[in-house]
Amino acid sequence: MNTQDGGHHDAAVDALAVREYERAGDRYTRGGRRVLADPREDLDPFAPDEKGWIGQGLQHLLAATVAYRVAGVDGRATQRAVEGIAATRDFQRVLDAPGQTACLGEFVADFRVAGGLDGAAEAYDDAAERYATAGDAIDSPQALATTPLFGAAAATIKQVARGQANGEIAIQWEDLHGSDPARAGDFLAHRARIKKQRFAGLVEKAVADGHLAAPRGTTEYGNETHRCPSCGSNDVNWAGTDVLCMRCSTPTEQI
Repeated sequence: MNTQDGGHHDAAVDALAVREYERAGDRYTRGGRRVLADPREDLDPFAPDEKGWIGQGLQHLLAATVAYRVAGVDGRATQRAVEGIAATRDFQRVLDAPGQTACLGEFVADFRVAGGLDGAAEAYDDAAERYATAGDAIDSPQALATTPLFGAAAATIKQVARGQANGEIAIQWEDLHGSDPARAGDFLAHRARIKKQRFAGLVEKAVADGHLAAPRGTTEYGNETHRCPSCGSNDVNWAGTDVLCMRCSTPTEQI
């Protein structure tokens, strides 16, 4: 991670790997709060920031919400979603560069989905409308979409989806964005529209399966020194502080 999360993100991933989802939610929560307070050295979270580093703090809170849902701790999931929405709306007063407010609107909708709250569809529609309004002021939607804020807003849906796709990348850049970057508003609004279609179903499937995958880090197919003790795969994922199975997120064993 590029923000000061105090090691809580890696600890959360380690907890996911051993299926301790409530503990993962706790560590994601602690990491999120720390990043929101002090994202990076000498960076004031309440000052405008064209990169939007606080997005990674919101990402942690969103992942915490999903982890609590998977753990069956619905009350805490609700509390974390409400916390995330409140923080996001606060930062909408600060991150006001073209497109940033719309991206934060995506987060509001995502928190509603992850926490099982009402109003997610309307929140996604609002985010799409904000993108359309901001479109003429956005010079390069591709560059904007690669900033930390936008990357953070895409991370959790990718993480949830890969757990239902045998560990592969199930949601690509092309899935999240429109086909014509010359139409910046539409190009970015596609993010909100695809999430409106898919995120709730992905979260509900993760809850029903009782499984939230680790995020995808550096991966290798056919590693010769590690094998998964659970499924036997030797496709690996360097995430958290361990080497995990790319397929099922179980810590691997050396061979």
